[in-house]
Amino acid sequence: MKNILSKGLLGFSLVISLASCKKSDSPLTKVTPTNLDSITSNYYEQYLKLYPLEATTQGDTRYNDQFPINIDKDFISGEVAFYNSVQKQLENVDYEKLSDENKIVYDVLDYTLKDKIEGYAYHPEYIPFTQFSGLPLTFPLYGSGEGSQPFQTEKDYNDWLKRMEKFPEWMNTAIENFREGINNKIVLPKKLVIKMIPQMRAEEITTLDFDKNIFYGPIKNFPKEFTKRQKDKFTQLYREAITKNIIPAYTKMGAFLEKEYLPKSRETDGYNSLPNGKNIYQYYAKSWTTTKKSPEDINKIGLQQVAMLRAEMEKVKQQVGFSGSLEEFISYVKTDPKAMPYQTSKEVLDAFNGILVKITPKLSTMFSVTPKTKFEIRQTEKFREASASAEYIQGTPDGKRPGIFYIPLPDPSKFNVTSGMESLFLHEAIPGHHYQISLQQENTKLPKFMRFGWFGAYGEGWAHYCETLGPEFGLYTDPYQKMGYLSDQMLRAVRLVVDTGLHTGRMTREEAIKYFVSNISYDESGAIAEIERYMAMPGQALGYKIGSLRIRELRNEYQKRLGNAFNLASFHDEILSQGCLPLDILNRKMELWAKKQK
Repeated sequence: MKNILSKGLLGFSLVISLASCKKSDSPLTKVTPTNLDSITSNYYEQYLKLYPLEATTQGDTRYNDQFPINIDKDFISGEVAFYNSVQKQLENVDYEKLSDENKIVYDVLDYTLKDKIEGYAYHPEYIPFTQFSGLPLTFPLYGSGEGSQPFQTEKDYNDWLKRMEKFPEWMNTAIENFREGINNKIVLPKKLVIKMIPQMRAEEITTLDFDKNIFYGPIKNFPKEFTKRQKDKFTQLYREAITKNIIPAYTKMGAFLEKEYLPKSRETDGYNSLPNGKNIYQYYAKSWTTTKKSPEDINKIGLQQVAMLRAEMEKVKQQVGFSGSLEEFISYVKTDPKAMPYQTSKEVLDAFNGILVKITPKLSTMFSVTPKTKFEIRQTEKFREASASAEYIQGTPDGKRPGIFYIPLPDPSKFNVTSGMESLFLHEAIPGHHYQISLQQENTKLPKFMRFGWFGAYGEGWAHYCETLGPEFGLYTDPYQKMGYLSDQMLRAVRLVVDTGLHTGRMTREEAIKYFVSNISYDESGAIAEIERYMAMPGQALGYKIGSLRIRELRNEYQKRLGNAFNLASFHDEILSQGCLPLDILNRKMELWAKKQK
């Protein structure tokens, strides 16, 4: 799964007094754009100013010392007012006179604004983070010296000090927001809160043994050119910041979650149990799939996909000569030594690199345009490895930081290839997230809000579609790897069933876990982590299969319609040529492409 970007944007034509925006400290510029190019460029420029952590992630270093409190209610009210102001500006654009490419730009911005305005009506700030995502989990990555925050100059070290100084204010605001959620009966399930408490108390974050504290990483890895005076100065300053800002903020949050929030958290699992929960979930389903499909429709698609994939798994079961039921086979491969051939992390990482070597010769037949951004495979950091999933974190467009495929390996000897090794690489790495995100970022013809934008149904849908290319790459010849591929496909199909099941009240957490392990070769702890992720982020898990099915439907349709005029590399290049798009907009784009092929 690609590292999920923030959904917030704050803009350029709204003037708010510093008094009313005291927590965000956001510089706002009065601008009146007159055409689509200026609307999009000014929109994004102010976005980078006011969402500076995302600017840092993208390699834009101009705001590396800034840290607005973007979960504050004054900040959010300004954000929503801004979206409305941009919509008014778009109304002055003559849509019919735009080129085909610019119509897509207009459509994407218009869709984005409407989606975000609607989202804030449901108060997502009442749940500022979960056990699965949010600033308290990502902040250590920025501060580790191994993430996107640079630590190469004295200014870099000072920049991060300023962010650490503001961090307790963000955490205090998060506590205020959690309390607002309690007052409005919008709270997390107790089963999730229990997981968040130890995260806030993780030794790598709260230890006073600085050599073991992740925030001390930049001090252990000073640039070679730093003088002794510089090293001594920042060693002292970072020790003070960790002691006075970081550790107390996490400790306070852990105590709040345990003593105040946990007793008020809910026993139920799905959003259906919240006030207005049905409408909230319908919004998330629509937002994450970028379609108008209802939760009921999505549930039916999931059930159909599960049935189809179970039939394919039956074939693999017969191939390896297993005589029991499919559920027994799925359970058997979890512990079959043949499916766990590795002993060390290096062996697993070497095997992933071997997949890249195998598929490289065939990439040129499927893609005419490939990324310039470099690529690396790394083991997930220890402090978050136990609860992390495999993920891709994008590189920077300037090439200074590669795209990174992170794989958690808490125990390499238990790494099971039937969890989807070859398919995982195609999804997270090449040609999945690395190709799609890198090509998008490298495309300077796109307006910046699209170069660095993200729609899960497209982005995760593309990566999931790439898993289906395995046979064309010569993969999945080993029955255990084939089972891994089918399990990955099944994972996304099951998600349609359990996500909609959980949040419409058809399934409890325990029923969802049971359904999950009866169809996917995960152990129980892995299944629990997945189900609790869906509980924490309603709808997010729906985009993968819905997006993948849409891309495959388009490919099948155009192969049939165009015949010999269909070229797979051209099709893939066109899918990727304008970055992430809502699926209905992708439909229109590909129809225009198809008409030009003949």
